[in-house]
Amino acid sequence: MEMHSWYSTLTAATILLACTSLSNAADNALDKTDEAKTNTVTNIDKDPLPEPMREFRGVWVASVANIDWPSKRGLSTEQQQKELIDIMDKCKELNMNAVLFHIRPAADAMYKSDLEPWSPFLTGEMGKAPEPFYDPLEMAVTEAHKRGMELHTWFNPYRALLNPDKEKVSDNHISKTKPNIVKRYGEYLWMDPGEKETQEHSLAVILDVVKRYDIDGIHIDDYFYPYKIKDKKTDKIVDFPDEESYKKYQDMGGKLDRSDWRRDNVNQFIERFYADTKKMKPWVKVGISPFGMWRPGYPKQIKGFDQYEELYADARLWLRKGWVDYFTPQLYWNIANPDTSFVALLQWWCGESAETSKRPIWPGLYTGRITNEPKGDGKAYCSKEIEYQIKWCRLTPDATGQVHFSMKTFFRSPNNLNDVLTTTTAKAPGVYSQTAVVPAMPWLDKDAPLKPQLKAEEKDNAIASIQWEPANEQDKEDMRFWFVQWREDGKWKQDILPATETAMKFTPEQKVDRAAVRAIDRASNMSEPADTTKK
Repeated sequence: MEMHSWYSTLTAATILLACTSLSNAADNALDKTDEAKTNTVTNIDKDPLPEPMREFRGVWVASVANIDWPSKRGLSTEQQQKELIDIMDKCKELNMNAVLFHIRPAADAMYKSDLEPWSPFLTGEMGKAPEPFYDPLEMAVTEAHKRGMELHTWFNPYRALLNPDKEKVSDNHISKTKPNIVKRYGEYLWMDPGEKETQEHSLAVILDVVKRYDIDGIHIDDYFYPYKIKDKKTDKIVDFPDEESYKKYQDMGGKLDRSDWRRDNVNQFIERFYADTKKMKPWVKVGISPFGMWRPGYPKQIKGFDQYEELYADARLWLRKGWVDYFTPQLYWNIANPDTSFVALLQWWCGESAETSKRPIWPGLYTGRITNEPKGDGKAYCSKEIEYQIKWCRLTPDATGQVHFSMKTFFRSPNNLNDVLTTTTAKAPGVYSQTAVVPAMPWLDKDAPLKPQLKAEEKDNAIASIQWEPANEQDKEDMRFWFVQWREDGKWKQDILPATETAMKFTPEQKVDRAAVRAIDRASNMSEPADTTKK
């Protein structure tokens, strides 16, 4: 795979990142690109309207081991809800537009389910519902949409239990209801991907959520076959204990060797994960976030972990086949290191997509590596590393978004991270200084809503309020958000509102003289603007 010519001319020194700046050449190039984009938005007098920016800005909210939410087991309902509201408010404040909410950490549920028990990470006891009762997923969907953000549900398809020696397991957990498909591997329990019942059960859990909740997307991460472990006594690799299921496959006439058979098990699951979701709700976006490199040597200079052989994950195949709507390789390395170069891997994945399925690449960023005292070793970042990774995405065709791991980092804001991302300083605005609309997916639905109907009321020589509604009943049914713009005292401002809001008021001090509204449907198609100007 050849890189784009503009990147191949860069030397290692050009992309070397210091905590205060990139090298002069890269820094200047990126600054000029940002300046041009900023001018497109802000240097507006009367015509035309500023064009909305398209970019996916997601953040993982991990529940496993209480990484992000809830902050610890057994919090009261009131405390859990407050933490969830704080997360949604923080995401809105940072101009994020999607929350990837972890609802199935280990064959358990952070929501009301008849198929799996309540998660112990929620209430402290597996199978115990919140008291007073509420459904965290239902609340998360409502609160995300209320703030103009998408809600994607995040599942682990095969992990069954994190601490089988200490966790009190409920009677309806998979390890008790179907013990034949659950295997102990090291300190964890895993469902065997080679067993048909594993695939059927996990797909049933996922489709149950798709059916019952008004979600925008479903998402799985890099845990397919488990990362390999070593025997503590011999220091040798311990193979995953799937002898029985492999023998069953061979007895039925299967000819694949064990490694290819394992990959085929995962491939079959991914294909059905996508196809079955589309049969139920075609507009629900399907995303996968695999390990960041497909194999060492792709591209040529890349060295490191081989997920193809170690996790039996042929992530390139899934992308090429179009079994995803967005692809989020976990590019958890810095820009400077050539062996694991963020830019080289980003370019490679985008090239793979451009030549086949043309799905967007929204890389996972290891924002949690930011520290107040980065040492320049690539393991601890300064906030500028993430800023420039976002800028490199914008320079790379098809890299139209990012996902951050994980939410708790934004509450700490190490190395002034939040200000770096969102500052509105005119000379150097942050990369997230303005709201952005999730990119459209024309293979899901290419028909944009019609221009909404817009009315305005004036008072004291300014627009005092605007009211709008969908153009017709079909648009009303498909509606997800509104993109609202208004010119306030000569400067444009914007926001994304839920479909349920159809009005906005302004004060005389705002001096609003122009406003516009665009409709956004569930596939992120956006209408032409309905525009009004003060008479």
